[in-house]
Amino acid sequence: MIENRDVKQDLEQLDSILKDQGISRRNAIKMMGLGGTAFMVGGTEAEAATAINASSATGHVVIVGGGLAGMSTAARLRNSASDLKITVIEPESNSVSYQPGQTLVGAGLWEKSDIVYKRDEHTPSDVTVIKEKAVTFNPQNNSLTTEKGTTIKYDALVIAAGVELNYGAIKGLEEVAALYSAGNNSAAVAAMNAKGVSSIYTADGAEQTWKNMSKFVDDAKGGKKVKGVFTHPNTPIKCGGAPKKIMYLTNARLNEAGAAARANADLHFYPNGGGMFGIKNYHTAIVNQFEARDMKYTYKHNLVEIKNGVAIFDNHGTKKGAYDADLEEYEMITTHKKVEAEFDFIHVTPPMRAASEIANSPLGSSKGWVPVNKETLQHVKFDNVFALGDIAAVPMGKTGGSARKQYKVVVNNVISVLESGKIPASNAKYAGYTVCPLITDIGTVMLAEFNWASKKTGDGSNAAMIPFLDPTQERYMWWLLKIYLLKPMTVMGMLTGRA
Repeated sequence: MIENRDVKQDLEQLDSILKDQGISRRNAIKMMGLGGTAFMVGGTEAEAATAINASSATGHVVIVGGGLAGMSTAARLRNSASDLKITVIEPESNSVSYQPGQTLVGAGLWEKSDIVYKRDEHTPSDVTVIKEKAVTFNPQNNSLTTEKGTTIKYDALVIAAGVELNYGAIKGLEEVAALYSAGNNSAAVAAMNAKGVSSIYTADGAEQTWKNMSKFVDDAKGGKKVKGVFTHPNTPIKCGGAPKKIMYLTNARLNEAGAAARANADLHFYPNGGGMFGIKNYHTAIVNQFEARDMKYTYKHNLVEIKNGVAIFDNHGTKKGAYDADLEEYEMITTHKKVEAEFDFIHVTPPMRAASEIANSPLGSSKGWVPVNKETLQHVKFDNVFALGDIAAVPMGKTGGSARKQYKVVVNNVISVLESGKIPASNAKYAGYTVCPLITDIGTVMLAEFNWASKKTGDGSNAAMIPFLDPTQERYMWWLLKIYLLKPMTVMGMLTGRA
């Protein structure tokens, strides 16, 4: 179903760009880190060549969560320390399914079967899986208890439990409640679909999204004036670009159906925030892309209710209040206004949160996420506890590309704590690397890469794979990466603990 592009011609165009910079394609490949299983966004040739150091560390490491972050951590721990006892606590049989592919399923480019992977087929050798849910945490005594009453002691604990999709926080979707991306979510998707809601944040939901999108496109092609609404909530979310990706792909499918179909469709993005992206050059690029495609956007709108084909938003802002002569400034008052938007198709990105049993435990925080040092990923209160992936309270990093950087840091630090009780200053640190392959069309991707340093300077190119390529440009070469390379390299690289 993917558009047939001329790969040879594309490579010739790439060679021309490289030639202008005095760089061969082979050397560019090395810069991108394409050696062996290293080809994951943000990789380097040097990183790929770095051997996993053997450790004689002993003890019991328990990992809560058997998704990409958790299983990759288990695999690398096993590769690094053969004497460790490693236990993963994960009740979901499809926990390692490839979530970044859900956007492509939602646009009819992949099938659900292309992204579903079995936990037990990707469990590292000599790693025990307890197929239960951890519900009680007692870090003072280095133990936790599962829903079935199983108590497990540990020497080190890694929290990689992901996030809950809190659809129930939206009035009208209370029946959907909270769920996880992996697993059988067919009943929840049916409840959403009854309200006309599509959402790619589960595999079942992505499948239904494509059905709903197809009808939306057909209606527009048939001459009906239709309205598409796309939301972004007021909480941190996994893959912050996904709400825009599915909108870009809806636009692409409408264009594919013909100019008349696209002219009949109004596409409107309602993000809670005040911009498209936290880094200025990416924000500007996305705004330009939206305007070129006649895709509308209105900031500071948080979806609060779904009712009879209408999305109801809290349009929030600030206004000046009384003047304080002592402080020589005005009091700023938060304002709220209800805004209604009719829709024929709506994609809802749900509010997200840490599971309550973790958020409300001694390991949680007032905001729910697990508080860790942002560089070592070590818990701020408990030295033998670490967190990574979506549930970790770091300034950014809720993507698979971030987890790839994080899990190596966690493994090194867990081993150091087990060996010596502390983390050496020489250990590698997580620098905040985050990547978002932002699909802008069927055939183009803008590869948004950044870290904490680039966020401060507003220069997203600081972390770029190929620094001389403008990172704000939509490119077919990044489409190839997204469509053909990231999934196999996730499975063969991260889930084996080597990429």
